[in-house]
Amino acid sequence: MPDFVWSSQSPLKKALVPGRHGAGKGAPGVALSHVSDIALVQVMARRGRNADVAKAAKKLFGAEPPAALKISSGKVVTLVWSGPDQFLAFSELPQTAPSIEQQEQAFSGSASLSNQSDGRCLIRISGPNARDALAKMTSLDLHDSVFPVGSAATTSIDHTAVNFWREADDASGNPAYVALVFTSFSDTLWHLFVESSLEYGVEVAASGTGH
Repeated sequence: MPDFVWSSQSPLKKALVPGRHGAGKGAPGVALSHVSDIALVQVMARRGRNADVAKAAKKLFGAEPPAALKISSGKVVTLVWSGPDQFLAFSELPQTAPSIEQQEQAFSGSASLSNQSDGRCLIRISGPNARDALAKMTSLDLHDSVFPVGSAATTSIDHTAVNFWREADDASGNPAYVALVFTSFSDTLWHLFVESSLEYGVEVAASGTGH
């Protein structure tokens, strides 16, 4: 019987074409990148155990669970509000983030956990025209006064469920947004992100890169 060797690969391996696309004059208005190798665990507090979950999260991640529609940042993990009494523990550095076993131990008896690391990929969109491109595909109001840095939402883009938040502005001071997408839908949404950005000029990072 032959031996099978499983190797992970980006769900956007075929769809992602690095380089400049669309309008070609001046600096690109949008930058797109993605990360497929992530650590992602859904943490759902059990009834009446919110205080215990908050204490465990602070000790394990260095951050307390975020308030509604917010994120909170720890040392290597970002906690993303995903609904009442629940959040996502997300990291782009899975090797240094607390393991699922460590999280199960920390939240034993106080929360239920669901490891979603292999089921999602991250798409990051930033740049001076990022908000304009996103306005074509989401009903969220992304104005600074409504959706400042640290805001989060559970929403849909092109009828696909997405965990969406605004992280710190990029090095040029432009807004930066993150979408956590189910891998089975990531190809379709990636094409939508690119097509919505073409009129501004879009720079696509090489496969699997983040910032």
